[in-house]
Amino acid sequence: MTKFIKIVAATALLVSSALAAEYTIKLTHVVSPNTPKGQGADFFAKRVAELTGGKVEVVVFPNSQLYGDGEEMKALKLGNAHIAMPSFSKFTSLVPEMQLFDLPFLFRDKDHLYKVLDGEVGQIIRDKVSAKGFIALDYWDAGFKHMSSNKKAILMPEDAAGQKFRIMSSHVLEAQFKAIGANPQVLPFSEVYSALQQGVVDGAENPLSNFYTKKFNEVQTDLTLSGHGYLGYLVIMSESFWKKFPADLKPKVIQAMKEATAFERKAAATDDDDTLAKIKEYGKTSGKLAVHELTPDQKVAWQKAMEKIYPQFYKVVGEDLIKKAQAVK
Repeated sequence: MTKFIKIVAATALLVSSALAAEYTIKLTHVVSPNTPKGQGADFFAKRVAELTGGKVEVVVFPNSQLYGDGEEMKALKLGNAHIAMPSFSKFTSLVPEMQLFDLPFLFRDKDHLYKVLDGEVGQIIRDKVSAKGFIALDYWDAGFKHMSSNKKAILMPEDAAGQKFRIMSSHVLEAQFKAIGANPQVLPFSEVYSALQQGVVDGAENPLSNFYTKKFNEVQTDLTLSGHGYLGYLVIMSESFWKKFPADLKPKVIQAMKEATAFERKAAATDDDDTLAKIKEYGKTSGKLAVHELTPDQKVAWQKAMEKIYPQFYKVVGEDLIKKAQAVK
């Protein structure tokens, strides 16, 4: 779809919405509606309409219909869109402290993760994002990352030595793989399947949903459920739009977002369980993919190997912030 057609379609949708509601919120995201993120966006729209008695309508534009992955934040700055939920990596040039979330084995489990996100540490980072001209609302889930390879099973850190791993652009992720003797390679996500297929890279790290929906299971022989890293989204709103939004309706929008956050996290957990079952079934029926779970001793070995990189990021992320996150009970 061309940009012109996108704009025409969006305008038509907004006109029809405006006839029924007093205020319209444009929410843009880059994934399909049937993903946890997409489901969360639709749930938010539904709850806003219900809580405001139809005064506010949230118009959701999924699948990059309005703006692509690298355009959302600029669109919010200009007021051309009102809400987006970019991945953490999109914020690191503005707020270097956001690299905290890339640190391997920072989170002991999901309970610890949510206590960090929803507590003092998460608020500190939200405030830093808000200081850059956005309204930082809530953290949504993409899931924990796991390692895969087409060379051999990766059960101990030394198993990754010499292998080429695709990473997102991140100094933390680069250091993480170098710490275990691997060779990190920055590649756009859209190129990962072909890179794995052609042997440009040997392996990658992904949440289960990305691993399965992008069919990486077809071009990898081994998947290790390492849970070493985390991928998330930060829901942000246009500051200029929010300043002009009616004060009496703001609490209702915030309440809808809180409910949507709980809904999205639950949907992400369910999706993770369902996807793992599908991956295991694929491995069993095809005989082409082995799924490995780390023993407690193996996980400790990974943690010791990767946590060595933390001091490298004490200055850019903040030693106090890292230690605050680790100390959360």
